[in-house]
Amino acid sequence: MSATTTHMRREIEEIPQATARLLDGSAKVLAEAGRGLRERDPHFVVTVARGSSDHAATFMKYAVELTAGLAVASVGPSIASIYGAKLRLRGSACLAISQSGKSPDIVTMAETARAGGALTVAITNTADSPLARASDYAIDILAGPERSVAATKTFVNSAVAALALMAHSTGDEALLAALARLPEHFDKAIACDWMALAAALETPRSLFILGRGPSFAIASEAALKFKETCAMHAEAYSAAEVMHGPLALVGPGFPVLALAARDASEPSVAEAADSVAAKGAAAFATSDKSKSARLLPHVATGHPLTDPLPLIVSFYGFVEAFARHRGLDPDAPRNLRKVTETV
Repeated sequence: MSATTTHMRREIEEIPQATARLLDGSAKVLAEAGRGLRERDPHFVVTVARGSSDHAATFMKYAVELTAGLAVASVGPSIASIYGAKLRLRGSACLAISQSGKSPDIVTMAETARAGGALTVAITNTADSPLARASDYAIDILAGPERSVAATKTFVNSAVAALALMAHSTGDEALLAALARLPEHFDKAIACDWMALAAALETPRSLFILGRGPSFAIASEAALKFKETCAMHAEAYSAAEVMHGPLALVGPGFPVLALAARDASEPSVAEAADSVAAKGAAAFATSDKSKSARLLPHVATGHPLTDPLPLIVSFYGFVEAFARHRGLDPDAPRNLRKVTETV
């Protein structure tokens, strides 16, 4: 495979079209599921997911808590699959996210949540999957086949589906309009060149990625993709938490990437980037509010909940290129496979 035609790169370039497919092709079920949630009027929400899907669930958690006033908790799938515990979930909604829709522990937890009284919604890239069949509503993210081990378009579409579900359930027309504009923003995000990061990563063996609120979920996804594709350690931190214990690791040349969105957290993320830069870190930020960190090109969407998503699209483009720069194949990370079925 040539250096410019990895599966991962092609799938990154397909993100705008994949998102448009989701918003068009699954519009009916998104509206129906949103209406079902509104009618149920849950007291709280639980999420069930692993890996990249769990990062999409964390993104959804912040969005729901910020706009709908509902507490959201992540439930460990092993609670049902290993320990056999039955949770009292009457009056709740359960959101289960899985690309394949067939990981036994995710399916078992969704079944247990439904039996425990929760309204269950599945977000999956496999329409006729065990998870879809186990749920009250099944949303097909319509990302299409994803051949690279590192999930890209499926993560983005899972997060977009979760936002659309919430927008329909709350009647948030402004958010629905912002989601409709995302494909054009993703096109621009793909064109953002972040290879300025590469020089700061030639010697160090680790990278801190910072975010806060919804962008913390994006930082977590970025750290996972960096580890998967580039075979280097990365850790995601809240821009607040990094100023405690983790700061002990930061010294001259230590690479730090601050993913700031245009929302209420932007000043604090920019301040954290400046703080580590003052300690000699090689700090990069996606905010012009930062005075010391190096500014990376970024796309502003005009809505605080959609604004973090183009950041991960730009990061995907970077890690695919940086992996090849290191002589690695981003389509085939060591020790990994596309679908992991845990019990």
